[in-house]
Amino acid sequence: MTPGVVLVAIALGSNLGDREAYLRDALNALRPHVHSLRSSSFHDTAPVGVGEQPVFLNAAAVGETSLSARELLVTLLDIEKRFGRERPYPGAPRTLDLDLILYDDEIIDSPDLVVPHPRFRDRRFVLEPLAEIAADWRDPLTGRTVSELLALLSS
Repeated sequence: MTPGVVLVAIALGSNLGDREAYLRDALNALRPHVHSLRSSSFHDTAPVGVGEQPVFLNAAAVGETSLSARELLVTLLDIEKRFGRERPYPGAPRTLDLDLILYDDEIIDSPDLVVPHPRFRDRRFVLEPLAEIAADWRDPLTGRTVSELLALLSS
């Protein structure tokens, strides 16, 4: 990898409108910012922790970026907004949801950014797609690989 470039993992989700088109278009919108982008397959997922809502379509993507974690977060929020994401209340249905899951092996804990994503270890809809493309990536907090974290959910 080039100096100043880090590996990132991003979770994608949509449960409104043409979910597949939103995920495909989001991946294309990420490409100028995240190079060598690879995506998992798309997974239909029941809503978790958000009440009764339409089924989600989820995926994960990994790639390389020279953006700081904060710059990448701003980029993800901008892409969500361009694709009609509204936040009328926490957990509202969404056209597009992009979460920064891992930023290299960094641990960031600030009021507006927490990496690794604080709930990714408990979310099958993040771990299953991420395991397809980055099974050996280690969570810097637990030291466990993505595939080990997924196995823990299954046990």
